[in-house]
Amino acid sequence: MPSRLSSVSKLRHGATALVAVATALGLAACGDNASASSNSASKPLNIAYLSFAVDNSYDAPMLAAAQQVADSGHASVRVFDAKNSPQTQYAQLQEVIASGRYNGIIVQPISDTSLVSLVKQAIAKGIKVVNMDQILGSNLATDEPQVHGLSANVTFVPTKIGTQLGQLVVQACQSESLDPCDVGYLYDVKASALDAAISGAFNQAIAADSAVQVVAQGQSFFTPSVGLTAVQHMLAQQPKLNLIVGSDQGIEGAAQALTAAHLTGKVILVGYGGSAAALKGIGSGSWYGDVAQAPAREGTLGMQALIAALETGKASGAINPVAGLPGGGIITKANVSQFAAEWTG
Repeated sequence: MPSRLSSVSKLRHGATALVAVATALGLAACGDNASASSNSASKPLNIAYLSFAVDNSYDAPMLAAAQQVADSGHASVRVFDAKNSPQTQYAQLQEVIASGRYNGIIVQPISDTSLVSLVKQAIAKGIKVVNMDQILGSNLATDEPQVHGLSANVTFVPTKIGTQLGQLVVQACQSESLDPCDVGYLYDVKASALDAAISGAFNQAIAADSAVQVVAQGQSFFTPSVGLTAVQHMLAQQPKLNLIVGSDQGIEGAAQALTAAHLTGKVILVGYGGSAAALKGIGSGSWYGDVAQAPAREGTLGMQALIAALETGKASGAINPVAGLPGGGIITKANVSQFAAEWTG
């Protein structure tokens, strides 16, 4: 879900349904009017891919999947690595637009609103733009495009993740008949709009059970080592914690802290991200559950949508990369075998 070290809105999560979407996009790329296909066939597809952080374990499979689609579509891709800096990403998008070299752009916004004006400029110049992974706009409760003319919006919805996390935590507490159920909540970047959206929806969801209460908080910055330290502080302040919840990287750190404190199996772990670490933990019983994300599918669907837009001129609108997953994307030991991890964690 990734190390995004700024107070900005960046996270870092039904194969049949996804394949159907991908197939539909592929057909759209091939099945529009003949003149559009003929015109695009002779026009090089030059694409700028604005990554929030190339070395990030969450972005790596997204980029690899997007590159594979581009290669099969004979598109040329140049990657711009913002390295978790919103200022760098803004400057890179300015450079891409000013260069006149690109007819397609994929953006992974580190901040939900900072790139909006530049994306509008790019679209006004006739450049096709697809937004991927994070919300581009101020409303973090929808995956609908919030910039007019956007060719596709391939994102998860932060508030939905928060709601599912809260529901999973309530379920976990009730499964152990915990009253009270004292929860340690791991933000990623507490000041970010992303975390505000997730935590707000989470708090609304756990309000359904008065026994569930957040008694400790920390930040992981999407990094296991930081999560480890944060959970050690939580345990020192609240030694009777029943459950810890956060992004997969934070929960990986929490698992290490529990091992060091000889508390493995005594404190429930709930995460989001759908990483290999999460699936392994759920399968072994050391994690209770997780909310899935699918970065590789995002990369595939995002690049397919962009190539379709370049070849046909048609926009694909909102594309949900986790549509149709088992259990609505909520992973527990009962269905973990039905999921395949798309990133390590």
